[in-house]
Amino acid sequence: MLHYDQVAEMLATATSAPGVKPIPTIIPTPPEFQRATDSGHTALWIVFALMVVASAVFTGLSWKVPVSRRLYHVITTLITIIAALSYFAMATGAGQRFSCTRTADRHDKVPDTHHVVCREIYWARYIDWALTTPLLLVDLALLAGIDGAHTFMAVAADVVMVLSGLFAAYGRSHTAKWGWFTIACISYLVVIWHIGGHGFRLVQAKGAKAKRLFASLAVYTFVLWTLYPIVWGVGDGARRIKVNTDIITYAVLDVLAKGVFGLWLLWSHRSVPETNVEVGGYWSHGLASEGAIRLDDDA
Repeated sequence: MLHYDQVAEMLATATSAPGVKPIPTIIPTPPEFQRATDSGHTALWIVFALMVVASAVFTGLSWKVPVSRRLYHVITTLITIIAALSYFAMATGAGQRFSCTRTADRHDKVPDTHHVVCREIYWARYIDWALTTPLLLVDLALLAGIDGAHTFMAVAADVVMVLSGLFAAYGRSHTAKWGWFTIACISYLVVIWHIGGHGFRLVQAKGAKAKRLFASLAVYTFVLWTLYPIVWGVGDGARRIKVNTDIITYAVLDVLAKGVFGLWLLWSHRSVPETNVEVGGYWSHGLASEGAIRLDDDA
């Protein structure tokens, strides 16, 4: 049996002989880790603070209206509170996990190889979207007077859209990744159909001011929401941009889609009485007064 020193000596002699080219070697490419740095973490903390401030502002605005008319305020405040919790989780390192995929490396004179790319995926962001985007849709549905059936279908399609995006982000093959992404895009079209299509038709009965407010907020929301899959495609999908760029872009979109949307809605709908939603009964008076005669009840 040959000793490994003898084998090494034989290989050295063979490759050093005249007319014999060196045996090509392939050095494996080490795994590539794409993760956030200080600028990304700073952006997460900034948005956390902004969402906390927005929640406080929305809470203050709710004190100026009767309890029966606070439905918009409660929903919108919940949106920013959930977003604040999500960003706190991501900023403290509790809301992300690496997703690793194999990328092929082409070589001319040696066999092709591959290397592993591991990207930091913030799954807490998808939990945030799965909870807050349905609430945003409920706000728009109430504003336009959309019936419960279409509202439910829009919310269900929205949840499918967000979860499909999460599955796509952790997809280990191109088929899985882009297959789930396609499902998410189709679900988004369903959301637009139920909220945008039916909303524009039903809000006509509420007058010009209500129509203008709903149209402005709906178009504003859907334009922003259309940017999310584009960012996902070049970020978590194709992994062409840095994680920091991913974080900062989503941060700006979240502030616009939640904080600015909420302030716009709560500030504007007060001047459009047709958009008010009155909720009585347990919501406004509790259980202790059920069955009693109240002065604000119709005779």
